Amino acid sequence: MAMAYRERAILLLEQKLKSVNLRKHCLAVEAIMGELASHFGEPQENWKLSGLLHDVDYEETQDRIHLHSQMASEWLLGEGFPPAVAHAILVHNQAHGVTAETQMERALIYADALSGLIVASALVLPSKKIADLKTENVLRRFKEKSFAKGVHREEILLCEKDRLTLEEFISLGIQALQKESEAIGL
Repeated sequence: MAMAYRERAILLLEQKLKSVNLRKHCLAVEAIMGELASHFGEPQENWKLSGLLHDVDYEETQDRIHLHSQMASEWLLGEGFPPAVAHAILVHNQAHGVTAETQMERALIYADALSGLIVASALVLPSKKIADLKTENVLRRFKEKSFAKGVHREEILLCEKDRLTLEEFISLGIQALQKESEAIGL
Protein backbone atom coordinates (compact mmCIF):
# COMPACT_ATOMS: atom_id res chain seq x y z
CA MET A 1 0.00 0.00 0.00
CA ALA A 2 1.31 3.43 -0.94
CA MET A 3 2.12 5.86 1.84
CA ALA A 4 -0.58 8.52 2.35
CA TYR A 5 0.15 12.01 1.03
CA ARG A 6 0.35 13.57 4.49
CA GLU A 7 2.84 11.00 5.74
CA ARG A 8 4.99 11.61 2.66
CA ALA A 9 4.64 15.37 3.16
CA ILE A 10 5.83 15.16 6.78
CA LEU A 11 8.86 13.11 5.71
CA LEU A 12 9.64 15.65 3.00
CA LEU A 13 9.40 18.53 5.49
CA GLU A 14 11.73 16.74 7.90
CA GLN A 15 14.24 16.14 5.09
CA LYS A 16 14.13 19.63 3.59
CA LEU A 17 13.53 21.94 6.57
CA LYS A 18 16.00 21.93 9.45
CA SER A 19 14.37 24.90 11.18
CA VAL A 20 11.86 23.73 13.78
CA ASN A 21 10.12 27.12 13.64
CA LEU A 22 9.68 26.88 9.89
CA ARG A 23 8.18 23.38 10.24
CA LYS A 24 5.82 24.76 12.91
CA HIS A 25 4.84 27.56 10.52
CA CYS A 26 3.99 24.96 7.88
CA LEU A 27 1.85 23.06 10.41
CA ALA A 28 0.08 26.31 11.31
CA VAL A 29 -0.72 27.10 7.67
CA GLU A 30 -1.92 23.51 7.20
CA ALA A 31 -4.32 23.95 10.13
CA ILE A 32 -5.71 27.24 8.79
CA MET A 33 -6.12 25.74 5.32
CA GLY A 34 -8.07 22.83 6.81
CA GLU A 35 -10.43 25.23 8.58
CA LEU A 36 -10.86 27.25 5.39
CA ALA A 37 -11.67 24.12 3.38
CA SER A 38 -14.33 23.19 5.93
CA HIS A 39 -15.70 26.72 5.94
CA PHE A 40 -16.01 26.74 2.15
CA GLY A 41 -17.37 23.17 2.00
CA GLU A 42 -14.33 21.83 0.15
CA PRO A 43 -12.49 18.53 0.66
CA GLN A 44 -9.63 19.15 3.05
CA GLU A 45 -6.80 16.96 1.74
CA ASN A 46 -5.41 19.19 -1.04
CA TRP A 47 -6.01 22.36 0.96
CA LYS A 48 -4.13 21.00 3.96
CA LEU A 49 -1.32 19.58 1.82
CA SER A 50 -0.78 22.92 0.12
CA GLY A 51 -0.52 24.60 3.54
CA LEU A 52 1.80 21.95 4.91
CA LEU A 53 4.17 21.98 1.95
CA HIS A 54 4.04 25.62 0.85
CA ASP A 55 7.51 26.46 2.22
CA VAL A 56 9.19 23.07 1.80
CA ASP A 57 11.87 24.62 -0.43
CA TYR A 58 12.39 27.78 1.63
CA GLU A 59 15.73 26.89 3.21
CA GLU A 60 17.14 25.93 -0.17
CA THR A 61 15.83 29.03 -1.95
CA GLN A 62 15.97 31.74 0.72
CA ASP A 63 18.94 33.41 -0.99
CA ARG A 64 17.30 33.02 -4.39
CA ILE A 65 13.74 34.00 -3.56
CA HIS A 66 12.79 34.04 -7.24
CA LEU A 67 13.09 30.22 -7.09
CA HIS A 68 11.00 29.86 -3.93
CA SER A 69 7.87 27.81 -4.54
CA GLN A 70 8.91 27.05 -8.12
CA MET A 71 11.40 24.49 -6.84
CA ALA A 72 8.83 23.07 -4.41
CA SER A 73 6.21 22.81 -7.13
CA GLU A 74 8.61 20.87 -9.35
CA TRP A 75 9.63 18.56 -6.49
CA LEU A 76 6.03 17.81 -5.63
CA LEU A 77 5.01 17.07 -9.19
CA GLY A 78 8.02 14.76 -9.49
CA GLU A 79 6.99 12.99 -6.28
CA GLY A 80 3.44 12.41 -7.56
CA PHE A 81 1.62 14.93 -5.38
CA PRO A 82 -1.63 16.35 -6.81
CA PRO A 83 -1.02 18.99 -9.52
CA ALA A 84 -3.51 21.35 -7.83
CA VAL A 85 -1.35 21.33 -4.69
CA ALA A 86 1.85 21.96 -6.66
CA HIS A 87 0.21 24.84 -8.54
CA ALA A 88 -1.19 26.46 -5.38
CA ILE A 89 2.30 26.33 -3.87
CA LEU A 90 3.80 27.88 -7.02
CA VAL A 91 1.22 30.70 -6.97
CA HIS A 92 1.66 31.56 -3.27
CA ASN A 93 5.01 33.23 -4.07
CA GLN A 94 3.58 36.12 -5.98
CA ALA A 95 7.05 37.04 -7.28
CA HIS A 96 6.43 34.58 -10.12
CA GLY A 97 3.67 36.75 -11.51
CA VAL A 98 1.28 33.79 -11.68
CA THR A 99 -2.18 34.89 -10.60
CA ALA A 100 -4.13 32.92 -8.02
CA GLU A 101 -7.27 31.83 -9.80
CA THR A 102 -8.84 29.18 -7.59
CA GLN A 103 -10.19 29.65 -4.11
CA MET A 104 -7.57 27.24 -2.74
CA GLU A 105 -4.76 29.23 -4.38
CA ARG A 106 -6.01 32.51 -2.92
CA ALA A 107 -6.58 30.87 0.45
CA LEU A 108 -2.98 29.69 0.63
CA ILE A 109 -1.78 33.26 0.15
CA TYR A 110 -3.98 34.69 2.86
CA ALA A 111 -3.57 31.75 5.26
CA ASP A 112 0.22 32.02 5.02
CA ALA A 113 0.13 35.71 5.89
CA LEU A 114 -2.42 35.37 8.69
CA SER A 115 -0.52 32.58 10.43
CA GLY A 116 2.37 34.94 11.08
CA LEU A 117 0.13 37.66 12.49
CA ILE A 118 -1.69 35.25 14.79
CA VAL A 119 1.53 33.72 16.12
CA ALA A 120 3.09 37.15 16.69
CA SER A 121 -0.10 38.31 18.46
CA ALA A 122 -0.05 35.27 20.74
CA LEU A 123 3.61 35.74 21.60
CA VAL A 124 3.07 39.25 22.98
CA LEU A 125 0.38 38.05 25.39
CA PRO A 126 1.56 37.62 28.99
CA SER A 127 0.80 33.88 28.78
CA LYS A 128 2.22 33.50 25.24
CA LYS A 129 -0.60 30.99 24.67
CA ILE A 130 -2.85 30.79 21.64
CA ALA A 131 -5.64 29.66 23.98
CA ASP A 132 -5.76 33.19 25.44
CA LEU A 133 -5.82 34.97 22.08
CA LYS A 134 -9.01 36.72 21.01
CA THR A 135 -10.09 37.97 17.60
CA GLU A 136 -10.05 41.54 18.95
CA ASN A 137 -6.35 41.18 19.90
CA VAL A 138 -5.40 40.23 16.35
CA LEU A 139 -7.65 42.86 14.75
CA ARG A 140 -5.98 45.53 16.90
CA ARG A 141 -2.52 44.23 15.92
CA PHE A 142 -3.56 44.10 12.25
CA LYS A 143 -4.14 47.86 12.35
CA GLU A 144 -0.73 48.52 13.94
CA LYS A 145 1.55 48.80 10.92
CA SER A 146 4.64 48.71 13.13
CA PHE A 147 3.61 45.34 14.61
CA ALA A 148 4.89 42.27 12.76
CA LYS A 149 6.14 44.42 9.89
CA GLY A 150 6.91 41.36 7.75
CA VAL A 151 3.26 40.36 7.61
CA HIS A 152 1.70 41.41 4.32
CA ARG A 153 -1.65 42.75 5.41
CA GLU A 154 -2.82 43.20 1.81
CA GLU A 155 -2.44 39.42 1.38
CA ILE A 156 -4.59 38.78 4.45
CA LEU A 157 -7.28 41.03 2.96
CA LEU A 158 -7.51 38.74 -0.08
CA CYS A 159 -9.93 36.75 2.10
CA GLU A 160 -12.57 39.32 1.18
CA LYS A 161 -12.43 38.15 -2.47
CA ASP A 162 -13.83 34.87 -1.17
CA ARG A 163 -16.61 36.59 0.79
CA LEU A 164 -14.89 36.10 4.13
CA THR A 165 -14.65 39.18 6.32
CA LEU A 166 -11.37 39.98 8.03
CA GLU A 167 -12.96 39.38 11.44
CA GLU A 168 -14.39 36.00 10.36
CA PHE A 169 -11.07 34.97 8.89
CA ILE A 170 -9.09 35.92 11.98
CA SER A 171 -11.56 34.05 14.18
CA LEU A 172 -11.32 30.98 11.97
CA GLY A 173 -7.50 31.19 11.97
CA ILE A 174 -7.32 31.44 15.76
CA GLN A 175 -9.69 28.48 16.10
CA ALA A 176 -7.52 26.42 13.73
CA LEU A 177 -4.32 27.19 15.63
CA GLN A 178 -5.92 26.57 19.01
CA LYS A 179 -6.70 23.01 17.87
CA GLU A 180 -3.04 22.56 16.92
CA SER A 181 -1.48 24.48 19.81
CA GLU A 182 0.69 21.59 20.98
CA ALA A 183 2.07 20.87 17.49
CA ILE A 184 2.91 24.52 16.87
CA GLY A 185 4.25 25.13 20.37
CA LEU A 186 1.74 27.75 21.49
